[in-house]
Amino acid sequence: MSAAGHEEPVADRVASRLRDADFVRLVATADGDALAATGLLARALRECDVPYQASLAAVPRTPSTDADCTVAIGHATGDVTLSSTPLSVRAVDVARVLAAESVDPELAVAGVVSAGVEPSGSLLEAVALERHLGVAIPTDDRIDGLAGSTLFHAPFSGDETAVEEALEGFDGDDRELASLVALSAVQDAPPRAAEAVERALYPYDCDRFETLGGYADVLDAVARERPGTGIALALGNGVESAALESWRSHGQRAHEALRTANTGRYDGVFVARCDATDEGDTPLGTVARLLFAYRSPEPVALAVTDGEAAVVAEADSAAADALGAAAADLDGRSTARDGHGAATFDGTATDYVAAFREAL
Repeated sequence: MSAAGHEEPVADRVASRLRDADFVRLVATADGDALAATGLLARALRECDVPYQASLAAVPRTPSTDADCTVAIGHATGDVTLSSTPLSVRAVDVARVLAAESVDPELAVAGVVSAGVEPSGSLLEAVALERHLGVAIPTDDRIDGLAGSTLFHAPFSGDETAVEEALEGFDGDDRELASLVALSAVQDAPPRAAEAVERALYPYDCDRFETLGGYADVLDAVARERPGTGIALALGNGVESAALESWRSHGQRAHEALRTANTGRYDGVFVARCDATDEGDTPLGTVARLLFAYRSPEPVALAVTDGEAAVVAEADSAAADALGAAAADLDGRSTARDGHGAATFDGTATDYVAAFREAL
């Protein structure tokens, strides 16, 4: 946590600044962890009667309108910055000082899971969730859940008909379903897929979306797909049906984009060039994550279309610097943390790939 570009040693100093503000602007990256953190801070500000406005974007801009305090969540363009993963944990630390009764521990833990981190400690104890064998999906319908999930990529992902065919004659229990999903996901995949698919297995039960992993998957999808609905969801409003619709659409388009992308392997980077679809923008952040986990033989995975790109890479790679340098070369902007990043730029996918490779 930092304030004005400097490390902030304790949450109460940030909380004091927010409490004394006449108006706070929360500006977050469009991902599940940042969305959960935004919701946690917004709930606390609401409890303290501090006016605020919240927004999400793949590559956030510094707001042009005045605010007493701008909180950058997941990036570094605010008066106060939350940038350490999981962002949800940092937000809880501040929210507890502002208004402890406002903290929704289930939302916080779902944000932690969305960040790809195994939940633990006092937050996990606070929600007291039971764990069971099976697959983490946000609905009680296996076919719906397996088709929409972006926690893994398998031959049937994104296609309910393909899921039905894969489960034809299947009468196994939750343990056997988990085995089927795991084996399907690692088929013809790089070694890291075996670890990645574990996010979808042995889930915690959850009140809001059946399983904690399912909740996390919905948070991430709706943050990228429909930010306004995502903020409403994180505030505790009754928008679960709309959120699930966004999650289904997001999953279908992400898996389809991954299957139909033109891929190319270069020294150190695996590239997926994606086409725009009639249904909306290609969910490049999710495509890049799935590409890295389930398709890329290289340490860097880049998903790109005209004007936009997303990257996922091993933690020690130079991908974040390359992402930013390539965007700057094409009059664009970027943001990155913990091996995940996004960029917008003025040019074609081919232009960006060339600039990225040169920078890398």
